[in-house]
Amino acid sequence: MLTRREALTLTGSALGAALLAPALPLSALAQGPAVDGLMQPGPLGDVWLGPDNARCTIIEYASMTCSHCAAFHKSTWPALKERWVDTGKVRFTLREFPLDPLATAAFMLARADNAARYYPITDMLFDQQANWAFVPKPLDALEQMMRQAGFSKEKFEATLKDQTLYDAVNAVKEKAMTTFKVNATPTFFINGQKYQGEMTIDGMEKVIKPIVGA
Repeated sequence: MLTRREALTLTGSALGAALLAPALPLSALAQGPAVDGLMQPGPLGDVWLGPDNARCTIIEYASMTCSHCAAFHKSTWPALKERWVDTGKVRFTLREFPLDPLATAAFMLARADNAARYYPITDMLFDQQANWAFVPKPLDALEQMMRQAGFSKEKFEATLKDQTLYDAVNAVKEKAMTTFKVNATPTFFINGQKYQGEMTIDGMEKVIKPIVGA
């Protein structure tokens, strides 16, 4: 496993090699039910949107540097949130599955301040992914991006030096790999059923509607 120091010294070429691993743009493929323990949060807890008693629960495993994850959050997530999460029919959480050290760093920044701005930061970084994840000096670009979220240089560096936070983010990924057999991003668990690959709103609604009785 790469150390936090290696994450802080990322170069564009190293990132390019790491980014060869993201998932292919697969259509959603349902797989067998998830094993017990899927709802158990990781060491940092889950940041849920939607009510506890929603009939449909969606867990997404994503990487901040995955282009398919960014496409989902740009094209599908706004409609999913408006139609289903905000109306109380779906409960949603995003879990960390970083494919490379830069994605780990991005998730660490989103988890700063006890994840008080988890979704505003992850939404911003997905929306602006091309401007920081695929540039010659990605870590410098990420630092510039985080200034929009109020991060000083000192806070940025201190967050990325937090070994406990680094270990916790990677623990979520390790559990997903070993226990839930997640091996690509994005991967969704909808009421325990596994779907791999970027999903459209139409594809998601085909799964959601029978669950919620819509």
